[in-house]
Amino acid sequence: MGKSEIIVKAEKLVESAMKGNDASHDAAHALRVRDLSLSLALEEGLSTSPDSMLIVELAALLHDIGDYKYMRDPSEGKIVEDFLLKEGVDDDIKTRILNIIKGMGFKEEVGGLKPSTHYPEFGVVQDADRLDAIGAIGIARCFTFGGSRNRVLHDPNIKPRSDLSKEKYMNKDEQTTVNHFHEKLLKLKELMKTKAGQRRAERRHKFMEEFLEEFYEEWDGRA
Repeated sequence: MGKSEIIVKAEKLVESAMKGNDASHDAAHALRVRDLSLSLALEEGLSTSPDSMLIVELAALLHDIGDYKYMRDPSEGKIVEDFLLKEGVDDDIKTRILNIIKGMGFKEEVGGLKPSTHYPEFGVVQDADRLDAIGAIGIARCFTFGGSRNRVLHDPNIKPRSDLSKEKYMNKDEQTTVNHFHEKLLKLKELMKTKAGQRRAERRHKFMEEFLEEFYEEWDGRA
C-alpha cells in the first residue's frame, strides 16, 4: 500500500521547513522519529486504529517545525496548524496532533516525570523523539548541535546544573556540550512513557554511559 496523500505532503513540508536547520534537528531527524513512532505504535497495539496511526505519523513528522531553538519568525509557530487546517484534517485528530507537539518537549518535564493524562499516541511519539536523542545517534546529534552554537566541548570547571527549571533549561548560556548529557540525555531513560520505549532506551542509555566514561578518561589523559 502506498503512502496516503497527506503523509506525502507532510514529508514535503518537513523537507522545506527544516532545510535551514543543522543536522541535529533536520528533516532526517523527523523521518527517524516517524519510523520509530510507527514501530513503537505497533508494539503498543495501536495499529488496530487507523486514526491512532495517522495521529502518530503526522505528529512525529511535524513535531519540530516551529521549534523555539530555530524560530526565525513568529509565523513559523503556525505552520503545522495551518497545514492540518488546509488539508481538512478532522478536528479531533488535529487537536490531538497539536497537543502532542505542544507537550512533548523535555522542557515540560525538566523537573522529572509528571502524572500524565495524555492519550497513548502522545507517549509513543514522545518516546520516539527521546530515543533519537540518546544512543549513538543522540551522541552525534548532541555534538552537532553544540558545534552549531559554538558551544564549549567540555570544561571541568563548569558543572552540570542540578536545580533546573523550565526557564533555566531553555537558557543555555555558559553550558558545555558534555553537560547536556547530565542535564537531559541521561535522564530520558526514566521518562519513557511506553513499555516499548523503555525496552529500547536501556541499550541506548548504556551506550551513552560507556561513551562518557571513555570521554573523561581520554580528556584526563588516562586512556
